[in-house]
Amino acid sequence: MVDRSPALESLTAQERIVLMGRLWDSLDPAAAAPLSPALTAELARREAEADADPDAGIPWDALRDELQARLR
Repeated sequence: MVDRSPALESLTAQERIVLMGRLWDSLDPAAAAPLSPALTAELARREAEADADPDAGIPWDALRDELQARLR
């Protein structure tokens, strides 16, 4: 259960959003979302693959249009 202190309750929605952003930014990414060795290896593999052939993918506009067509 979250303790809703009067100080937090007095903040506006915009002030709360700013506070959440500051809290998020204060986290150490490695500690907040640690990567397993398997995921680290997979990300490195994908990065190397993308670097080896940067034209292999399709532009975002084409992908978006294709996905939207599938939903129709």
